[in-house]
Amino acid sequence: MSLGEVKKLALQLALENASKFGKAKSSIIVGHILARDPSLKQRLEEVTKIADEACQEVNSMSLEQIKYKLQELGPPPPVKREPKKHELELPPNPEIPGYILRFAPNPDGPLTLGNASPAILCSFFANKYKGKFILRFEDTSPSIKPPLQEAYNWVIEDLKWLGIIPDEIHYQSDRLEIYYNYAEKLIKMGRAYVCTCKPENFRKYIAKKQPCPHREQSVETNLKLWNMMLEGKFLPGQAVFRVKTDLNHPNPAVRDWPALRVDLSPHPRTGTKYKVWPLYNWSCAIDDHEMGVTHVIRGKEHATNEIRQAFIFNYFEWKKPITVNNGRVKLEGSVLSKSKIIRGIKSKEFLGPDDPRLGTLMALRRRGFKPEVIKKIILELGLKPVEATLKWENIYAQNRAAIDKDTPRFFFVKDPVEVKISNFPPVEEVILPNHPDNKNLGNRKIKLSRNEKIFIAAEDAKNLKSSEEIRLMNLFNVIVEEEFSGEVVKAKFLSTEAKSRQASLKLIQWVASESSIKAKVLMPSAEYAEGLAESNLKVVAPGSIVQFVRFGFVKVEDFSDNQVACVFTHN
Repeated sequence: MSLGEVKKLALQLALENASKFGKAKSSIIVGHILARDPSLKQRLEEVTKIADEACQEVNSMSLEQIKYKLQELGPPPPVKREPKKHELELPPNPEIPGYILRFAPNPDGPLTLGNASPAILCSFFANKYKGKFILRFEDTSPSIKPPLQEAYNWVIEDLKWLGIIPDEIHYQSDRLEIYYNYAEKLIKMGRAYVCTCKPENFRKYIAKKQPCPHREQSVETNLKLWNMMLEGKFLPGQAVFRVKTDLNHPNPAVRDWPALRVDLSPHPRTGTKYKVWPLYNWSCAIDDHEMGVTHVIRGKEHATNEIRQAFIFNYFEWKKPITVNNGRVKLEGSVLSKSKIIRGIKSKEFLGPDDPRLGTLMALRRRGFKPEVIKKIILELGLKPVEATLKWENIYAQNRAAIDKDTPRFFFVKDPVEVKISNFPPVEEVILPNHPDNKNLGNRKIKLSRNEKIFIAAEDAKNLKSSEEIRLMNLFNVIVEEEFSGEVVKAKFLSTEAKSRQASLKLIQWVASESSIKAKVLMPSAEYAEGLAESNLKVVAPGSIVQFVRFGFVKVEDFSDNQVACVFTHN
């Protein structure tokens, strides 16, 4: 790190420290600098001097001036973490060679950040060990968790955005004949039966660890009842295919658990072709075997399901995949429940699956987060059986570090207020850097006329005081003659000298009327911030990320009728 970079970092750190704690302390600033570049320990005396000067400058400012200066420079870059010496590991399966992992979502809604965790981990291990990554749609619940036709493509597009391309894609709704075949086999083995008890009566038997009247009926009777189920001669709840287990098992949910049931609701892919649908544990166990899955990454809430599925593997003498428990991933303050999301979309509470209030991958993508940042965050969490809650600030910091150096800057003023400037100077154009540090991004021009109207954000206008001198960023200095009246701010031109370097001046971004376009920014609250942006923004391709100075990073969505629509990413 050069001394110039150290000076800028020291000032950023001092401003941040003072904004939080009132005063900047040199010893703390030095520690933060060394954390970012340990090699500077050899130049400790110089670093300490720079930190002292930065703290002295910052501590002479008012809190308002500190905030303005911090907005101008931006937050200090985060500490770069040393990469872990050992990558995530997954032990080999002693029974099944190789590494075959599956991501098995129910397409009943959009993928959330929580859903993304097993997909990212499974894909990572498949790539690491040169194995196979399978996408398997578990869509066999037409009535309880009905699949959405559009959700299949949502999942595929989300994985594609993450850079995950499945080696195989399977749909359980295409595999019902396979599940039926194994059901008939298990009946013939005497390991399963068709139960026609009323649900409440069956629960009483199970609670007492007693067999229901149908448990010991003959194979022939079970096959007959099974065929009646397939032919649609039972209504939902009148007949259930059950796997014989241990009636003395301590967990009642394991005792003769249901494997297939009658469901007459239409399916988005197969319509009403099938009358009998497998429950999760039946289809999951069979598919894991059929597809050669070696490792299963699942939450600890599936412990009972694992015990249930073990009966299938044991009865058919199949080799079992290794199960690795991983805790759920939550996102602070965001909705991750797919059922709540779908209900909210249907009721118009949410704008859609990419509503910025949601923790869906579609929302993150729309807001402009980098997929590699999301993957990195999940991989850093690793494989842990405990629940993890991600904080937005951590995601913002990592995404900011990924995009900041290559993101062009533009002026935007929210709720614009005109500044009537007397004695307007003969300035025809202003040349602005597209980035304060990255010279490769070049410059841009804003053309001005003598009749130009200058606008600033209403929030800035309300804070101006009479006789206060301010700097319109990269333009000129003015003095406030009359405070904001509710309509305009009256000011007088002073000089073009860049006196904003003095700590006493506020730096305010602005937009000129003749070189501006209307801008509408969808915020994380799903509300809109409206204002004016400089017309240079028109050269930016939709889908690009830009930074509105002192407002935040935004993703440009589209242009229409001299207006740009954007989505807020983060500060």
